[in-house]
Amino acid sequence: MSADRIAWLRLSSVYLPLANPISDAKVLTGRQKPMTEIAMLFVELQTADGHTGLGLSYSKRAGGPGQFAHAKEIAPTLLGEDPNDIARLWNTLCWAGASVGRSGLATQAIGAFDVALYDLKARRAGLPLAKLLGAWRDSVACYNTSGGFLHTPLDQLLVNAQASVERGIGGIKLKVGQPDRALDLQRVAAVRRQLGDGVALMVDANQQWDRPTAQRMCRAFEDLGLVWIEEPLDAYDHEGHAALAAAFDTPIATGEMLTSAAEHGDLIRHRAADWLMPDAPRVGGITPFLKIAAMAEQAGVMLACTCTWPRPTPPSPGWSTSTGWSRCSTNGWRSPMAA
Repeated sequence: MSADRIAWLRLSSVYLPLANPISDAKVLTGRQKPMTEIAMLFVELQTADGHTGLGLSYSKRAGGPGQFAHAKEIAPTLLGEDPNDIARLWNTLCWAGASVGRSGLATQAIGAFDVALYDLKARRAGLPLAKLLGAWRDSVACYNTSGGFLHTPLDQLLVNAQASVERGIGGIKLKVGQPDRALDLQRVAAVRRQLGDGVALMVDANQQWDRPTAQRMCRAFEDLGLVWIEEPLDAYDHEGHAALAAAFDTPIATGEMLTSAAEHGDLIRHRAADWLMPDAPRVGGITPFLKIAAMAEQAGVMLACTCTWPRPTPPSPGWSTSTGWSRCSTNGWRSPMAA
């Protein structure tokens, strides 16, 4: 039994401004405004023996103050606890705020504590997190989204895609969901012609198509050799995603906007995705992420991590999975922090 205990913690709410406002299909449909900043929740832990850990979660557009407020309420439950008991502590934090649910904002707040506990454990062991968890490889294929947003003109889109490939990035993801569907096809086809068939290419509709539109667009994209079509439908339309996955050769990817392991379990049970895309902080941290990875492996579903860390460490837990892609876009997150 460990004698070490969590003796101190600090929470910080930090806003990271983006160099340029970002627009995807949700902006063009009028459901959201362009994204101008990211709200980050940081958790710093220290034990009585002096071991430290740093964790984070985040929110885009609304939600940052709510995450921070929830984190402040549940944080005292960790004081005096054994930092080794990460799964038990996740459960403790969850039940501390269970009246507001076990998904959504509540689990996203827990995610920062969970990442901090794993960071502490990895630092204490002198290992990268991936090695601590049991890595399958020393590197992972990555793709870039930063240059492919809908506000980017086509000529600049081509420049951005080529620059990413020249930097050694193995895949390019483009945003789709224009009101004029022909523009989507034009942009994706132009990038495919420029990069050739040897570069992995993905598209992301950000949940903005209805079922008939998704059917038409998936059919139109079939000959472009895409790695996946991401979020063609609402994230909770499991039956619709399952129908697309069964009907088309191009794989369907979704799950990025889900906020719990249970929600990903529903996706898997419906066979709603060929690629599952859990975001570790959004689902509550590394503890539930590992449960999702295990469920995906058991079901034969491929995994692609979507969390974009704003700094080189802690490493994405996706680096320890046996198959998949990891997103490497910065989206302007390397701008100076604004408290």
